[in-house]
Amino acid sequence: MRVHPHPVTGARRRGAGLLSAAVVGALVAGAVTLVVGAPALTAGTDGRPPPPAAPPAGAGQVRQVVDTCAPEVAKLSPRDRLAQRLMVGVDASDPEGAASIVRDSKVGGVFLGGNGTALLQPGRMQALQDASALPLAVAVDEEGGRVQRIDELDGDIPSAREMARSNTPDEVTGIARERAEQLKARGVTWNLAPTVDVSDQPRTSVIGDRAFSDDPQTVIRYARAWAEGQQAGGVFGVLKHFPGHGSSSGDSHEGSVSTPPLEQLQRSDLLPYEALVGPGAPLEGRVGVMLGHLDVPGLTTDVPTSVEPAAYRLLREQYRFDGVVMTDDLGAMKAITDRFGLAESTSLALAAGADIALFSNVTPVGPLLDAAERALGDGRITAGANDAAVARVLESKGLCTRG
Repeated sequence: MRVHPHPVTGARRRGAGLLSAAVVGALVAGAVTLVVGAPALTAGTDGRPPPPAAPPAGAGQVRQVVDTCAPEVAKLSPRDRLAQRLMVGVDASDPEGAASIVRDSKVGGVFLGGNGTALLQPGRMQALQDASALPLAVAVDEEGGRVQRIDELDGDIPSAREMARSNTPDEVTGIARERAEQLKARGVTWNLAPTVDVSDQPRTSVIGDRAFSDDPQTVIRYARAWAEGQQAGGVFGVLKHFPGHGSSSGDSHEGSVSTPPLEQLQRSDLLPYEALVGPGAPLEGRVGVMLGHLDVPGLTTDVPTSVEPAAYRLLREQYRFDGVVMTDDLGAMKAITDRFGLAESTSLALAAGADIALFSNVTPVGPLLDAAERALGDGRITAGANDAAVARVLESKGLCTRG
């Protein structure tokens, strides 16, 4: 059994246990929205929206797109809406316990950490989906190299850096598609990858060979190749770690981590987001984005990016990303846990702008929801922003389409 250092997203350590403000009004109203030449999407059967269809004849004319997410959000109680915004760790060696967590808490997603494989055996994940009233996002970290979840079941794949050195982008698309098909066959619907950090760190450092390259353009080419292959294989992907972990001072599992100033990140680390996720970009509407726990001069002040409203505004407004945004792990990283309790970090992240708060370890869900309900009740989380976030979560799981 190979030893994998504990990666940034809270994926397992070998041998250790262990988803825009401008849309708020439309979502609340549940209205029909007019767009130009935008075909309506229907939910896929694999837990995520299908790729955009080819424009129909007469594209460019004003067409009507019905918002099907607002009615779905309206069916949920306030607490159940908040539950859709949580992704919590479950023990993959304990299928019954995992199903109980899903059934009792009504969370929107689960993360499979640790070494257990019982839930990853053919057909076993269906019990988790059956325990959930809505489609459940089932997530892993499957980057390749030292961050893998199914290598002992389906074989090893190279690290991002090795792929960029040894394979063409088309070949990487093929690798990613095959891996996604293997994940999907085991019931996994989300992969918290690819890493789009720009880094020349030594191979075994916190990012290291998890980065495709220290050249932003190489990262852009290979991250796009991986993300498109992954989507073709039927798995929803998440780019990480916004606004850039590649030049950071250390490991957020161990404590506070700082980066170069925002102005410097914009010249390098943020270029993949600029190229890949905004309106008209290759991955628009096809991936999520994860925020790291980073102290960024010129962006953050007293708290890291994952709970800093300015970081979410940067992603939404400057980079015009309108998809689902999640935090890095809030439960097993000292950059967060040294400053906040688990419940407090949940409410802070959701109020700051995260659509999904991630906990990789098995954590009691009730206190997290209690804290989020208090934040909703006292206005730190507004009802409109909450509904908009839930709509993005539901859309990312293929349940509906936002207008």
